[in-house]
Amino acid sequence: MLSQTLKYAYFPGCVAQGACRELYQSTQALTQALGIELVELKKAACCGSGIFKEDSKLLEDTVNARNIALAEELNLPLLTHCSTCQGVIGHVNEHLKECQTTDPAYIQQVNGLLDKEGCSPYRGSTDVKHLLYALVTDYGLEEITKRVTRKLTGLKCAAFYGCYLLRAQKSMPYDDPFQPEAMENMFRAVGATPIYYRGRTQCCGWPLASYATTQSFKMAGMHIQDALTSGADCIVTPCPLCHLNLDSRQPEVEKVIEQKLGLPVLHLPQLIALALGVSPKELGLDRHVVSTKPVLEKLGF
Repeated sequence: MLSQTLKYAYFPGCVAQGACRELYQSTQALTQALGIELVELKKAACCGSGIFKEDSKLLEDTVNARNIALAEELNLPLLTHCSTCQGVIGHVNEHLKECQTTDPAYIQQVNGLLDKEGCSPYRGSTDVKHLLYALVTDYGLEEITKRVTRKLTGLKCAAFYGCYLLRAQKSMPYDDPFQPEAMENMFRAVGATPIYYRGRTQCCGWPLASYATTQSFKMAGMHIQDALTSGADCIVTPCPLCHLNLDSRQPEVEKVIEQKLGLPVLHLPQLIALALGVSPKELGLDRHVVSTKPVLEKLGF
């Protein structure tokens, strides 16, 4: 048993509160089922999704220094369920911690801007952690397995990590950035079978979608086809932006590659919560563009 209740400063991000509301919904359901306490950072700003730094690195650092400072005020680690948010905020935190030693004047500049807005200063006193790694390293796979009430036996799951989760930061203490296993180990913990395929650690194509749509959809289609060929019943991703390109745009992807796909794409907390006995309706599994009925039918729902 866990010796104490896990508690985090929760950064949900924009997409989970808009286009992928089922991710917000399922994260709440999962953490409640596991007894994890989330203190939502309702004053937090968008991380910028990597766009801010195209105009100004100082802008990206200052906005996210403020987000981190909100967690520091609570003396809690910052938790997000978005790979992109993890990559951006985690990278900023890593960079600013280095600057405390190598470039203290830059930290003063960032904190000076925060002070002008009446915000707390960045102290570099906390960590930024994705939900996946909080579950694997803080909660523990053995503890999760103990709480499984419906083993996902026979369900073949293909992980899609997303690039930001694996390679946005210099240091990846929780997993191998090129040969990760955290998602696959989680699948095993809840009784599912992991499927290995070429695209699981590659880009989904989302960053290209606004200016090279055809290429973006071809990338997404290649990964979905690869997962299908490898025998997957579904793709599972810890990134809502990957989910948008792989699920919400799958009908458009099919038109571009001229092939029917129909592969369900689940958010990571949806999959885990199913194994803990949470109902599909509570997890928003009826909100997906590609029907999740084949997954649910295979599991006996």
